[in-house]
Amino acid sequence: MTTRKIILFESRAARARSLERVLESLADVVAVPSLSGAARQVLDDPEAAILVAVVGPLDEPAARLLSGLKKARPDLSIIAGTRPSDFLTAVEMISAGGLDGAFSPDDVPGAFTAVRSEIQKKDLEERRLSASRTLRRLKVERARSDEQRRELEEIYETTLENLMTAMDIRDIETFGHSQTVAKYAEALARRLGDRDDGKLENLRKGALLHDIGKIAIPDAILNKPGPLSPEEWDKVRLHPTLGYGLIREIKLVPEIGNIILYHHERYDGTGYPHGLAGGEIPREARIFAVADALDAITAHRPYRKPRDMAAARKEILRNSGTHFDPRAVDAFCSIDLGEWEKIRFETTKQIPFTEDFFRLFRKIKK
Repeated sequence: MTTRKIILFESRAARARSLERVLESLADVVAVPSLSGAARQVLDDPEAAILVAVVGPLDEPAARLLSGLKKARPDLSIIAGTRPSDFLTAVEMISAGGLDGAFSPDDVPGAFTAVRSEIQKKDLEERRLSASRTLRRLKVERARSDEQRRELEEIYETTLENLMTAMDIRDIETFGHSQTVAKYAEALARRLGDRDDGKLENLRKGALLHDIGKIAIPDAILNKPGPLSPEEWDKVRLHPTLGYGLIREIKLVPEIGNIILYHHERYDGTGYPHGLAGGEIPREARIFAVADALDAITAHRPYRKPRDMAAARKEILRNSGTHFDPRAVDAFCSIDLGEWEKIRFETTKQIPFTEDFFRLFRKIKK
């Protein structure tokens, strides 16, 4: 707490000594022999916190002096010792803010109680101000922290999308696939009743990262113009496990890891890498599987033209209960094909024209 002094004025020496002995248990006491000297002391000493002045009659000159000190030092507490006949005047001054307390000159315990009360008030006010400063500082720090968090999230999002764009570029057959399928998966999850923004965001991130394991698959396999051999397919089927291994140490939330690891599982248990079936497959992976198939069917491939949304719906319906969760298929079919076309257009309009890109990519690879 702040160091404080009590300035004491009492013209009678014996009573001054009694008051000084009692008040010393509360704070340092400086006894001054005159009221004018006490006034100078409180104006000159910033540590002077309380003035105890036994003024006898609380007449107009004394009241004017004490009120003037209060105006000059609003933080100063003034406690006046005065006659009982002047208590009404003292009360009026207390109400007006010119005094903080009053006591009878012969009432030493009363003086002690009044001073102790003022010290407690000052301690509480000091704690309040300290807490207020701390709160303001914490608000500033929180605002700064929130801004830094937003900046980090933006960097994370940009890095994530750039990483998956680089992944898509490396696999020229699926250029733009991650961004498109992420939008499909979010729309399908919403139709299935998901409203939690956090879960939808995790679904989107999982969709963006689902093929990250292909980083470990050789270009000769990813971009092979003809059919893959059994041995090459075995390597491709490792990419969910490889991808999960790559991101596991980042401590991503389970939904993201589930999409990466289980997005090639099939509802009838014939998928990979673990051959899970039905409800054993995490819900987000079952949702993603339908979105993934929609993009695979309708996207351009160098070896075939894209099929339309109607053909995609027919293919997905045909595989309901085998490849796909029937509930996810029903939700997909409940959305108008025009809405799926709109999602695809809004996503792919950000991507360069496919044939121009392939031409440029092949030129760089030569």
